Amino acid sequence: MTDSPATPRVAQIGAGHWGRNLARNFAQLGALAAICDPHPDTAKREAEANGVPVRSVDDVLQDPGIDGVSIAAPAELHADLALKAFAAGKHVFVEKPLALTLEDSRAMCNAADRAGKTLMVGHLLQYHPAFIRLLELVRGGEIGGVRYAYSNRLSLGKLRIEENALWSFAPHDLSMLLAIMGERPEKVTGGGSSWITPGLEDEYRLDMTFSGGRRAHVFAAWLHPFKEHRLVVVGETGMLVFEDSAAKVEDKLKLYRHSIVWKGKVPEAVKAEPEAIAFPPDEPLKQECRHFLDCCAGKASPRTDGQEAMRVVETLLRAEGRLELAPA
Repeated sequence: MTDSPATPRVAQIGAGHWGRNLARNFAQLGALAAICDPHPDTAKREAEANGVPVRSVDDVLQDPGIDGVSIAAPAELHADLALKAFAAGKHVFVEKPLALTLEDSRAMCNAADRAGKTLMVGHLLQYHPAFIRLLELVRGGEIGGVRYAYSNRLSLGKLRIEENALWSFAPHDLSMLLAIMGERPEKVTGGGSSWITPGLEDEYRLDMTFSGGRRAHVFAAWLHPFKEHRLVVVGETGMLVFEDSAAKVEDKLKLYRHSIVWKGKVPEAVKAEPEAIAFPPDEPLKQECRHFLDCCAGKASPRTDGQEAMRVVETLLRAEGRLELAPA
């Protein structure tokens, strides 16, 4: 009888607002080995909560018993931490965005390739079972060819002072939209407004044009009267809506088989009742963490790898006018 392979061991670097959730999930999966955080109180609290020791980043990277690191640090630190981890022979999970520049993003991808290690990025909604089902339906031709899609990621707070609404909110939406469209956009434009912190947009609108005239849009804001996380995909023969902010599970993913008929020279909409689409009741973050462990163990390739994440960073930069043309 062959013993099953051991669960990869992961250290959590950054255990604050979001890192604590990653630490909890890795602990529940039997993979958490240590907590690293520059704030002693935070490190102590999360280490005790998950039954693991507090260790320094250098100590973790030198430990051959730790297979990978999960990074939930400020985005400007992602590249430095990831490059050190790859140099130490570790697999790397890093929260979105991958990095703040295309140069750092490319350096991280190249380092992962040279080390032969996994680079996976936390585009969480790619692991939401409702989005996975939506993507299956789109790719399976359930709504015909995609005409346009849009995503709203809106709420009141949490107000950031280190990044604007585009970089804070939109990576998730861009990751989904680029997966739906299956290619990089031919044109990207965007703009927003700063109302709270000068120079830091509280709302941002991004527009993309793809081959064949297909369009996609993102509206991201933390200065909005209510929470709305909604993705709409309009196809030739139907429409899909993924509303993660819906209170009821049965309202989160719906298919609308609306159609257009011509009466003489006049088009007329024929409305249909929405159909609730079932999907597995899996927790997205748990699935994301489990997928990373499977990648570390050589059982899978990252759904949101470095190349996918670099395309998202590229699109963010193009929206802000900091990258005029996509590199070849």
